[in-house]
Amino acid sequence: MNSNVLDIKDYIVFLVYFVIVAAYGVYIYNRKKSKAADSKDYFLAEGSLTWWAIGASLIASNISAEQFIGMSGNGFTMGLAIATYEWMAAATLIVVAVFFIPVYLKNKIYTMPQFLHQRYNGTVAMIMAVFWLLLYVVVNLTSILFLGALAISSISGISLTACMIFLAVFAVIITLGGMKVIGFTDVIQVFFLILGGLATTYLALDLVAKHFGTEGAVAGFKYITQQADSHFHMILKQDNPHYISLPGLTVLFGGMWIVNLNYWGCNQYITQRALGADLTTARRGILFAAFLKILMPVIVVLPGIAAYVLYQNGYFQQEMMVNGELVQDKAYPVLLNLLPSGLKGLSFAALTAAVVASLAGKANSIATIFTLDIYKKRINPEADEKKQVWVGRATIVLSMLVAVLIAPFLGIDKKGGFEFIQEYTGFVSPGIFAMFILGFFWKKTTSNAALFATIGGFALSVFFKVLPQFANLAFLSPMGFSKQVLQKDGSLLYEIPFLDRMGFVFLFAVLGMYIISVLENRRGVVPNGLEVDTKMFRTDSKFAVGALLIIGIIVALYTVYW
Repeated sequence: MNSNVLDIKDYIVFLVYFVIVAAYGVYIYNRKKSKAADSKDYFLAEGSLTWWAIGASLIASNISAEQFIGMSGNGFTMGLAIATYEWMAAATLIVVAVFFIPVYLKNKIYTMPQFLHQRYNGTVAMIMAVFWLLLYVVVNLTSILFLGALAISSISGISLTACMIFLAVFAVIITLGGMKVIGFTDVIQVFFLILGGLATTYLALDLVAKHFGTEGAVAGFKYITQQADSHFHMILKQDNPHYISLPGLTVLFGGMWIVNLNYWGCNQYITQRALGADLTTARRGILFAAFLKILMPVIVVLPGIAAYVLYQNGYFQQEMMVNGELVQDKAYPVLLNLLPSGLKGLSFAALTAAVVASLAGKANSIATIFTLDIYKKRINPEADEKKQVWVGRATIVLSMLVAVLIAPFLGIDKKGGFEFIQEYTGFVSPGIFAMFILGFFWKKTTSNAALFATIGGFALSVFFKVLPQFANLAFLSPMGFSKQVLQKDGSLLYEIPFLDRMGFVFLFAVLGMYIISVLENRRGVVPNGLEVDTKMFRTDSKFAVGALLIIGIIVALYTVYW
């Protein structure tokens, strides 16, 4: 079926998905309704999420249109190397489970601004609470909604505006039930996401095999490794045209760690899933998410590589074009339009599940930060539990409405949606991560040092971004820290890859924080400390075995596809 219209079978499959998710959400909500007025239960599902629900919810909240559409698009252009975001994330999750989550739980921290207030002061916490709200609403929520609606519109033929409204309403319905409803419905969302994603991968690989006169996904995988050998290298060399995006060994030892540790360890949107559980349950849930992370490239990257091979052999030459230019983010929607009736509906449901789950998780985090860290602390300190839940629900509806209004004006860079989001969130993540990591593990870190990391980190990111316009960075090229890039005006500049830029900014932020803290310590400033001891970081044998297994798989994958 090669058209942008869903068949009646597709609508039936999608309706089944919608009914199952909605019905299960209502069931969970009614079953735990006795606690509906408890703000901690509403925002964190305190004590009610199992390890498998936490793990599934982490993945459902993380995987959205930017992965399905954006990462598949990067798979089309640069190949398996883009999977480093997923496989390094699996390793990062283990670090977060061992070292970050115990600190949060031991100190009864439920939101990221609360951590900053407890560790630094109210000024730092309020600045970052407002910043995170703006970032989550204007950038994250809006981009998820726009990219998701764009993909669904291209598959179904339904207007972009109608798709945005549908996604927003569906997400609001789930989110209004609170974190417990999101957590358990995410299990179903992940089921559809993985099942539909694997179906798309299988059929894409099978189509490649049929082109070469045979059948089956295994044969298709063999052919794409042969036909696109350059697409199966995890570590890119400096002469690779995509080195500026994934600069060699930086993905193993540099900025990629900052991207992932900040995202998985210092992000309300993600850590909220584990903050309401006990340590053992939280760790097992995070470990489960790490296993699922290893699987994700099969679902989101391989289809892009298959689309590349098919395109090179004459398939969908017009469908990949927009205004005469090849657009990589069209790869996944084009593949979905090749699926037969029924399976197309399943993949459509998988994509919708990914977008809705991500929207719901983001909206709940927005509501949590606004209600607990702004409304309760500054606007109405006397608000009771019921009032806080009501304010949280109103915040969800309002933030989604703002996203619907802003989304049509969102523009995505030619690099593709996934890389666009990674680069521009990278302007703030090095400073934020520096503020968190020193706040965790160095008791002498002061509040002014944290402010420097936040504001100075952003300023340094901008500085390193515009630096090539004023200075020749060719001297960094032999070390792998710059690459010559053709500009729009035809000139050539040596640019710093954004992952390396993040590494530089992080190091400068840490150095600045150290100097400021030492100077203030000498003047008698005594920072607030957290309760941290080495016993917190011990793990049970089951977790240790699972973690070693994941690390072993990651090492094997990088060894095979070096």
